[in-house]
Amino acid sequence: MQSSLQETAVDAVRIARSLGADHAEAGLSYDEGLSVSVRMGELESVERQRDRSLGITVYVDGRKGSATTTQASSQALKETAAKALSIASFTTEDEYAGLADAELMAREVPDLDLYHPWDLTIESAEKLGLEAEDAARQHDSRITNSEGATVSTGGGVQVYANSHGFCGGYPTTSHSISCGVVAEGDNVLERDYWYTSARESSGLESPARVGTEAATRTLRRLGARQLKTCQVPVVYPAELARGLFGHLISAIRGTNQYRGASFLLNACGESVFPSTVQVEEDPFIPRAMASAPFDNEGVATRKRMLVDGGVLKGYVLSSYSARRLGLVTTGNAGGVHNLVVKPTAGGLDELLREHPSVFLVGELLGQGVNTVTGDYSRGAAGFWVEGGEIVHAVHEVTLAGNLRDCFLGIQAIGSDVDLRGTVRCGSVLVDGLTVAGN
Repeated sequence: MQSSLQETAVDAVRIARSLGADHAEAGLSYDEGLSVSVRMGELESVERQRDRSLGITVYVDGRKGSATTTQASSQALKETAAKALSIASFTTEDEYAGLADAELMAREVPDLDLYHPWDLTIESAEKLGLEAEDAARQHDSRITNSEGATVSTGGGVQVYANSHGFCGGYPTTSHSISCGVVAEGDNVLERDYWYTSARESSGLESPARVGTEAATRTLRRLGARQLKTCQVPVVYPAELARGLFGHLISAIRGTNQYRGASFLLNACGESVFPSTVQVEEDPFIPRAMASAPFDNEGVATRKRMLVDGGVLKGYVLSSYSARRLGLVTTGNAGGVHNLVVKPTAGGLDELLREHPSVFLVGELLGQGVNTVTGDYSRGAAGFWVEGGEIVHAVHEVTLAGNLRDCFLGIQAIGSDVDLRGTVRCGSVLVDGLTVAGN
């Protein structure tokens, strides 16, 4: 499959050049998967997915045009390339547009162990889903309803080629099990969920563990009440702490930097975190969810320190945004590759004992983050913690502050690292936020 896709990508570039493109690039993807959901002990849905996509981008006299197709025949390639050229003829010349520099192309494509297909039948997936849901529903009599459990598996191949002569590709897989349930107490309903995901099925948590965790997280939300407005240390558990560093990436993305739309504008070289904070980008972690040998422009990815001793060391750039800033691409066309936030403390329990009273975030609501100013205001639910122990659940509060202050107010980063996404981070203890309630 991969060799066939690479041949198609090379053909697409060749055809685009023959039709008049100064430069051309082609990206192909093929994905297929299975998703099976159960609810209340019964099979609810079965979804099979199979997608193929081919995108051709051309550059003519500084003008750019793109077109896509789902077909791979020679005729389809010609028609798609012609459409891209037609679109380019109507666009404005842009001195920054074009392929990434040829010398930056990946010369080797290391095997990062990202492809582990799961021979999963519908019957097997249904059984695993029922096991997860049963574990949740049987955990406690207060679990009265279910949002269901889903078992998914998928795999595919990504290929990229351009007129520098570069052509590369690699296969990936991703598998997951999730479960969500509803608990009832004092005529109030609460819901929560849990999930596990990995490149290989053997890396998944057991269905029973997923269901039990979903039930436990749901039950602890019962009896929630509001707080009086206060300034108190806040702990983001690992699965939510990733979002804080997601805001960092948004602020230092090249697009926001050259548009002047970032609260960390021109902040490279500045201390934006305490000196204990270390953030590394590592594209080469085997089986990790965001590993990649090259980016969406064929540029070789590389390991680098993004934050060292609290100091911001660089931005997240594609070739276009880099040119706009007078810099060189960082190999991040398409996003970052495994942002590793180094722990500075023990796990979540240790962070909760750091102060006499702490607000532990359980859920964040809304989109109240202003990347331009750094103003931060998110609806939240969670838990009031005293002496390291949860006293009661909390709902209908708002976390408010500024991300500049929030970043500088990070007191500890836990060792309970969540490996399920692009950002690999433990729980984070932050001071300086206001918990707004009554």
